[in-house]
Amino acid sequence: MPTLDDVYRKFGEAAEAAQLIETELGNMLLQLRCGNEGLLENANPAEAADILGSINRHTLGQLLKSLNNHTQSLDALDGVLSRALEERNRLFHSFYRSHNFRRNSEEGRALMLKDLENYPFRAARCIQSHPGAHRSGP
Repeated sequence: MPTLDDVYRKFGEAAEAAQLIETELGNMLLQLRCGNEGLLENANPAEAADILGSINRHTLGQLLKSLNNHTQSLDALDGVLSRALEERNRLFHSFYRSHNFRRNSEEGRALMLKDLENYPFRAARCIQSHPGAHRSGP
């Protein structure tokens, strides 16, 4: 018998996974941009903070576009990342709206849990294990 707390917990787990994708992509972009600016060899905390602030304002879609401008190493993950972006947007912008009153019944909550369990947020592991995803260049 799924409870509303079960649904909220599973939603939180899916939301955390979505944020981990954004964090990993942000870390990759930070490394690339700091490397391009020579900040890995010559520290400049103010410039690094400006780059980090800029990256932190990016949405997931903007992170993907920005990374594509800086490296080709994510090409193999393009389909996975596009799907992750779609699913992330669906999760945050329409999950509860699409399930509406299902939260009020046991059967409805079971459907909501099934939907949440099917979210393909395994993309975070794909990014982390992709060879060369953390480096640009030849």
